[in-house]
Amino acid sequence: MPFLSDTLARVKPSPTIAVSNLAAELKRQGKDVIGLGAGEPDFDTPENIKDAAKAAMDAGKTKYTGVDGIPELKEAICAKYKRDNGLDYTPAQVSVGTGGKQILYNALMATLNPGDEVIIPAPYWVSYPDMVLLAGGEPVFVEGPSQNGYKITPEDLEAAITPKTKWFIFNSPSNPTGAGYTAEELKGLTDVLMKHPHVWVMTDDMYEHLVYDDFEFATPAQVEPGLYDRTLTCNGVSKAYAMTGWRIGYAAGPEELIKAMRKVQSQSTSNPCSISQWAAVEALNGPQDYLAPNNELFVRRRNLVVDMLNQAEGITCPTPEGAFYVYPSIHGCMGKTTPAGTVIDTDETFAKALLEEEGVAVVFGGAFGLSPAFRVSYATSDENLKEACTRIQDFCASLS
Repeated sequence: MPFLSDTLARVKPSPTIAVSNLAAELKRQGKDVIGLGAGEPDFDTPENIKDAAKAAMDAGKTKYTGVDGIPELKEAICAKYKRDNGLDYTPAQVSVGTGGKQILYNALMATLNPGDEVIIPAPYWVSYPDMVLLAGGEPVFVEGPSQNGYKITPEDLEAAITPKTKWFIFNSPSNPTGAGYTAEELKGLTDVLMKHPHVWVMTDDMYEHLVYDDFEFATPAQVEPGLYDRTLTCNGVSKAYAMTGWRIGYAAGPEELIKAMRKVQSQSTSNPCSISQWAAVEALNGPQDYLAPNNELFVRRRNLVVDMLNQAEGITCPTPEGAFYVYPSIHGCMGKTTPAGTVIDTDETFAKALLEEEGVAVVFGGAFGLSPAFRVSYATSDENLKEACTRIQDFCASLS
């Protein structure tokens, strides 16, 4: 009898974590590697948030808390949804977990039965399909091609819905592409969902505050109030507040679903870190004035990377609306050969050769469900980005 679970055989390790780990290992070996795989800001958590954590420790707030969050944090989350999204929730409709990933996983574990389908636009964050598979469901992919700004259309969504569809996972701005849906584009999708009352909506709004130029963020229940009773609006403090390591994610939705998610969490991790929760209270309730300067920094980096990658032979790089990623297509590189004799037959081969021959670590597009492409995180210094993009230009120019 096999020792490992059959369910585990349905999933694979996170490719983004694997790339970051490989780049770190090569650096430890003394190799000159620039890692562009990390999905986290390179600046520190704001001082007021760290001070709140220190004050919580000094006050002895180091014990177990409620399974899915302290009342003060739930109240702060409700205030955030009202302030930023015009959505009214009560603390009983809020769940707090150890990062956004746990929130999504809890919801899927609490709701999916074998054979249930979950619609996932591609390119997608690498964990969505595997979390669905772990929970016993079946991912259904809908491609948003580069020529459509990596977005799906209402017609695409309509065609994917079946009687087995239980969830539609929606992520805007997107990881890995940075693509953001306008309120008008989102309304087209929500109009489709209104025709199918058995389909629930799970939003991943983690990059809500990381939007650029004149783009305005919107979330489904905000655009279509008729979806409020079957939408789980998910978010967290990781990206905008540079709190990736603090591990706090949250969601708001129907109370029955929140109770079910609480039951899952009660038998897995129990409460999130008490100190991190108090830090998150300050993040949501405290000053927000550093968000705009941080975004200006990201806009400059985005423009630098888009400009330099579009100068690389065989690469086309759209300009994204948000997040801190670009997702360049490498159609023009396919079938070519590196100086070392490697034929570029997949984007995974491209990424591996780029790492081996130029010391630049990126995540290949196949990990996100749409090839041939790769993801670059520009959440690093201008110096690193310039050098990495120069190496990518050199690598592409060397292909024959």
